[in-house]
Amino acid sequence: MSAKSGKILVVDDNLGIRQALKILLPICFDSVETISSPSTLVSMLESFRPDVVLLDMNFNTSINTGNEGLYWVSEIKKMVPDVEVVLFTAYADIQLAVEGMKRGAFDFVVKPWDNEKLIGILTSARDKARRAMGRDTRSASGMTTKGPGMTGDVEAGSAGNIMFWGSSKSMAAIRKTVQKIAPTDATVLITGENGTGKDVMAREIHAHSLRSEKPMVAVDAGAITETLFESELFGHVKGAFTDAHTDHAGKFEQADGGTLFLDEIGNIPLHLQAKLLRVIQSRSVVRVGGSQSIPVNIRLICATNMDLEALVREGRFREDLYYRINTLHITLPPLRERKEDIVPLAELFAAQFAEKYHRPLTGIDGSAAEILKAQRWNGNIRELQNCIEKAVILSEGKNLTAKDIQVDSSGISSSRMSGQSSSSEAKNIAWDEERMVRDAIESARGNISAAAKILGVSRPTFYAKMKKYGL
Repeated sequence: MSAKSGKILVVDDNLGIRQALKILLPICFDSVETISSPSTLVSMLESFRPDVVLLDMNFNTSINTGNEGLYWVSEIKKMVPDVEVVLFTAYADIQLAVEGMKRGAFDFVVKPWDNEKLIGILTSARDKARRAMGRDTRSASGMTTKGPGMTGDVEAGSAGNIMFWGSSKSMAAIRKTVQKIAPTDATVLITGENGTGKDVMAREIHAHSLRSEKPMVAVDAGAITETLFESELFGHVKGAFTDAHTDHAGKFEQADGGTLFLDEIGNIPLHLQAKLLRVIQSRSVVRVGGSQSIPVNIRLICATNMDLEALVREGRFREDLYYRINTLHITLPPLRERKEDIVPLAELFAAQFAEKYHRPLTGIDGSAAEILKAQRWNGNIRELQNCIEKAVILSEGKNLTAKDIQVDSSGISSSRMSGQSSSSEAKNIAWDEERMVRDAIESARGNISAAAKILGVSRPTFYAKMKKYGL
């Protein structure tokens, strides 16, 4: 059972986005309300009393400059200072979002968003707000969570944030390693394919560390533009650049006393890696435009799906930085290498989505289990989660059956298809991908943003897939 607590108010004029978030957010929030315009924001703040406001930067008004969003950030913080504001912004408007953070916003999320990162930011904002308001953060079962940390073996958060250890030997070994290293301050590098849960593992380590009562600040290092890299990570002083009206603490300072999680570290450009290395080595930052060295006490966790050793050999990643972040190394196995965990994971997802969508499910029958075990799951746990969510939505009985599991035989593991050539297998994989894209579009009723979220990819990636298959 995933932990749920708090209230969130979504303010966005895009109906598809409001519908998608109305489906996603109840997994980790007790109450979710959405409005299409800030015109009713004041009354909603008074009547609904949210912990977090997810606020779009632009609305369908005559002026789309983000100024309306900036105005409402300031107004919300004046009216209810303990309510945390997370900004929704397009990639081109990141500078406006930075300005919003100067005015008191907790963080910002770039559209199209990644579900796991969005949930991580929103739950962190919720926990900060509830601590400030004197409320404790409890799960549905009454267990107190540690901010965005763990309760037992299940991550507090969305179905996509599950730390499920399972029974495979590989995960048992990793669990022992985590138990040993979590209480230390050693730097950890987490690697693995997309969808294996690297960010969830980072939260697991933080939650069982001596810093668990302090914040864990997560940064998608590869998504920060080069012009904002230093300002976002190291901070800036008033007057450092245009519109720098106040001092701003960067992510390193925000994580002081806690954990800094640098996700997608392999995507950082080479010339910026040197600046990151200096800060990691010295454990101090100098804000952009400043001269004072500010010490930071952090525990560093990094993650990537890239082969950093290969990047080092190619001269695309600094060798000294690699060794600095690789004190301890955890490699998460793909789901195809822990087949004994597929059905238990699916059962856990099914229980969560049954509660979410109010379905009277009690389990997964044998026919469905066999199909699940035979699949390749190239998208790993994230793909399995999406498959089970769709199955629960379409189910009619008390158990998920083979007819509820919408997968194609082309997705069956090659070990179950004797004599299949590599070219034939590649064609099958492509056909399976095309079908997944078609199914996502159908499930989202043509809403491309919602369809991209179903598959857990960005909107540009989804458009590329549509173009590839002529959809």
